[in-house]
Amino acid sequence: MATTPSTTALQREARRTARRIHASEAEPALGENAASIGEAREAAKACRRCPLWHDATQTVFGEGPETADVIFVGEQPGDQEDLAGKPFVGPAGRIFDSILDDAEVDRRKVYVTNAVKHFKFEPRGKRRIHSKPNAGEIQACRWWLDKELDFIKPNLAVALGATAAQSLLGKAVPVLKRRGDVIERSDGLRVFITIHPSLILRIREPEDKAAERDRFLKDMRKVKQLMAA
Repeated sequence: MATTPSTTALQREARRTARRIHASEAEPALGENAASIGEAREAAKACRRCPLWHDATQTVFGEGPETADVIFVGEQPGDQEDLAGKPFVGPAGRIFDSILDDAEVDRRKVYVTNAVKHFKFEPRGKRRIHSKPNAGEIQACRWWLDKELDFIKPNLAVALGATAAQSLLGKAVPVLKRRGDVIERSDGLRVFITIHPSLILRIREPEDKAAERDRFLKDMRKVKQLMAA
């Protein structure tokens, strides 16, 4: 004897059908249809791919010409970058600019960005103290870095520190051990490994600080040579 589906069963099926239709007609992911770096930057302002957006002031996207031969990738924006909305404008950025000048690398001709586009921090009184992004946050934001790489198509990427290296290469890299190495990705992009300039800031002894600055300058001179190759 045939049975008639219950009202509840019909309602469940209607909801499942509605969800399938909604999924098939869903709009593309935020930024997926961006046709330029500028459009990707605008789309990233509304990024909610990980929870870091909630406490950050704004998304800090990369900056530089879309035709750049080299892309420098740092870890994440700091306090001043978060407020200004621009990468590498704080204390580490000033050291970075100074050393690029000494190495005769024109920052106006390179693209500078971060692996993670929102500032992750812990509040301490009125201060906001940098907190290292975790693997999930790095992976979530890699979507935007891949967009930048797709548009720029650089000949060389410079990984400034462990977070940048992990984002660019998809795995943890012992930066101090591999410093100065060039690792080629499966897509042919060369990745140069070095420290993040914030390391220089954290060194207290003047002689040690000067020595580390010299090492970073040598790294940037190698980058200059690789740019010309």
